[in-house]
Amino acid sequence: MSDSFKSIKQGLNEAIDHARGKPIKAVIHEFKPVDVKRIRAKVGMSQSEFAAAVGISVATLRHWERGDRTPRGPALALLNAVSRRPKAVLEALTG
Repeated sequence: MSDSFKSIKQGLNEAIDHARGKPIKAVIHEFKPVDVKRIRAKVGMSQSEFAAAVGISVATLRHWERGDRTPRGPALALLNAVSRRPKAVLEALTG
């Protein structure tokens, strides 16, 4: 077996164990839901400014703020980062 196959197999076995509630060695990163409107207000940006800074459409931002949709994946991770370190993250995003 190649090292790649062994690594993939181990990951799949850990995922199955995790799904079954068994303890695993892998680190699980879970992001908490965010209040997008609060985060935007905290940084003092308009909807247009904030949407441009994080690379989304204003329509998407409005859906998140109203609760029609929920940010997921990389967007949720980015919003969590902005919530924790707004100045550093926005500076990195906007240059």
